[in-house]
Amino acid sequence: MKKIYIILTYTGTFLSKIIKYYTGDEFSHVSIALDMELNQMYSFGRLNPYNPFYGGFVHERINRGTFKRFSRTTARIYSLEIEEEQYEKLKHTIKYMKKIRRQYRFNTLGLLAVGFKIRIKSDNSFYCAEFVKYLLEEAKIENNLPSLVRPENFKMLENLKSEYEGLLKFYKANEI
Repeated sequence: MKKIYIILTYTGTFLSKIIKYYTGDEFSHVSIALDMELNQMYSFGRLNPYNPFYGGFVHERINRGTFKRFSRTTARIYSLEIEEEQYEKLKHTIKYMKKIRRQYRFNTLGLLAVGFKIRIKSDNSFYCAEFVKYLLEEAKIENNLPSLVRPENFKMLENLKSEYEGLLKFYKANEI
């Protein structure tokens, strides 16, 4: 068995405040990590921490980029045990997407539509929750996520184990 990590965050940015207002959810962003230290953490989000309208596939880090700029980011981190084959499939899919990352776009229209309970999907584009759900499905990880998925929905995954809650910048894997 291997563990992956689901990271729910709220940065307090203008966009995250809008998302929170329309959804009423506690968190506005979700990432997936392949390691406890969150060194291999991925999502769809800002490519430039200073430009909320330029997004795509991102390798996120706690103390760099957007999370460094918005140091008051709150987080809830969960672990999920999966089979070795599922873990390898996740790793492979992420590696492939990373290799061709310029072909992917942020699904801005799809993200805005979620607030109106409408699903808009276009090829090679994701918003954060669509991306994480896609990875789970590609790796054949059982999930009960709705087709119109929001970060908050990941709390519903079966067998999640809560690992950390607080400011993301204070997360330390060795203290779990």
